[in-house]
Amino acid sequence: MAALLGVSPVADGSSMPAIAGSSTSPTAYVVNSNRDTVTPIDLATDTTGTPIRVGRYPDAIAVAPDGKFAYVANAVSDTVTPIDVATDTTRRAIRVGSSPVALTIAPNGRMAYVVNEADDTVTPIDLATDTTGTPIRVGQYPDAIAIAPDGKFAYVANADSNSVTPIDLATHTTGRPIGVGPGPVAITIASDGATAYVVNSYGNSVTVVDLATDVARRTIRAGSGPVAIAITADGTTAYVLDATSNTVTPINLATYTTRRGIPVRSGPVAIAIAADGTTAYVASEVANTITPIDLATDAPGRPIRVGSSPVAIAIVPHR
Repeated sequence: MAALLGVSPVADGSSMPAIAGSSTSPTAYVVNSNRDTVTPIDLATDTTGTPIRVGRYPDAIAVAPDGKFAYVANAVSDTVTPIDVATDTTRRAIRVGSSPVALTIAPNGRMAYVVNEADDTVTPIDLATDTTGTPIRVGQYPDAIAIAPDGKFAYVANADSNSVTPIDLATHTTGRPIGVGPGPVAITIASDGATAYVVNSYGNSVTVVDLATDVARRTIRAGSGPVAIAITADGTTAYVLDATSNTVTPINLATYTTRRGIPVRSGPVAIAIAADGTTAYVASEVANTITPIDLATDAPGRPIRVGSSPVAIAIVPHR
C-alpha cells in the first residue's frame, strides 16, 4: 500500500535550511510505483524534471532534515535507494526487510526507520554509513510510521493488529501497543509532539492518540475510504485523503469538526504540505497526477501530470 503515510516532518513540509549554492525553488519528489522512478517537480513553475530510476515498485519516500538526500523504499526490491538531491543521482541501494512500504527519518538526521510490511518489522538505518541495525518487531502488517518531534519515540501503525506500536529510539525496544480503529494505514504527529492522528481505513475514521499517556482519546469520522493524512505546521488543521470519494477533508483540530471535502483526481493516496503552509500537494494514483490545493481557500489547482501510479510525495524546500 502507498505510504506517505508515515511521512517524516520534512515530508510534511516543515522548514529546513537552504543548501548552499542551490536553487531557492521548492521541489517535490513523486514516487511512481509502476515506473520504478521518482519524478522531481519544480513547484515554482509546476514543471517536471527527468525521472530518477530507483528500485522495483517504490512505495514511500522521506527527505533528510538537512535536505541533502531523499530515501525511497522499494517494496519489491526489499531495498531503500538514497537520492542525492543536489544532482538527482542515486547511491547504492540499502537492503532492508521484506516489502518495505514506509519510512521516516529522525529529526537529528542520523537514523532512518523503514517499515517492512511482510515480516512485521522496522529496520533502523545508520545514515552516516548506510548500514542497517537489528530489525524491531512490531504488530501485524505494519503500514506507516511517524517520529515525535523530540526524536525520542517512533510510532508504527499496524493495519492487521488495529494498533500503534511505540518504539523507544534510544533502545529500539517497543512499548505496549495502543488500540486504534480498524485498519490503521497512516499516522502523523502534531508539531508540539502531544498528539498523534491515526487514519483507520476500514473504520472510516481518524483516531486521536494522547502521546503523554499512549491512550486513544477520541475518534473523528473521516469519509468512506481514508488513506492518508497531513497536518499544517501550525497544528490547526489536518487534511485527510478519501480514496473512495476522491476528496480531501479538512479537520479543525481545535474543535475536531470537518469542512466540506475538496475534490481531487481519481485515487488520491498521498499528501504533503509545502514549508510555507500555503499549499498541499495530493498524489492521485489512478489519474497519474499531483493536484495542488490552496489551503487559504480550499481550492484545487491545475493537476500536474507525472509518471505511472504516483503513490508518495515529499517536498524539499530548497535544492
